[in-house]
Amino acid sequence: MNQAAPSTNSSTISAPAARLAIAAAASTILLLASLHVLSSEFDPSWRVVSEYANGRFGWVLSLMFVSWAVASWSLVVALWSQLTGIGGRIALGFLIASGVGEAMASVCDINHPLHNLAGMIGVLSLPIAATSISVRLSRLQAWAAAKPVLLLTASLTWLSLVLLAVALVALM
Repeated sequence: MNQAAPSTNSSTISAPAARLAIAAAASTILLLASLHVLSSEFDPSWRVVSEYANGRFGWVLSLMFVSWAVASWSLVVALWSQLTGIGGRIALGFLIASGVGEAMASVCDINHPLHNLAGMIGVLSLPIAATSISVRLSRLQAWAAAKPVLLLTASLTWLSLVLLAVALVALM
């Protein structure tokens, strides 16, 4: 394997991009939580998140998806210097794709013909991105201490995907 040696200098991480990724991710969670309160007519135990688009606060759902896309893309910028070589770029490409699906979901709500495509791109790209990015980062000396957390959280994205599939089957 003759690939370029990855940078292990954590100072090369874009701090503004990392801060934006954290802020956008926190906003995503807060916006989703606010939908559960604002749109109490939707029971989240029997509805998919996308159905909030049919309520009075559908714009909050759109903001949530925009915020999620910004978090994904900001994380790409923050990690760009850490994940070099073709494998690193492919890993980041999956995160970019996930952001594309999230951004599409912000304008292609559940009533739009491209909604399912947006969901497939966003939902299926995220666990692949999380796993490939986490595995690559955990191999770097600068990230060695974070290896257990990286691999655990990447595994949780797959668990979330399985639970989503189970929930969708149960809803049908």
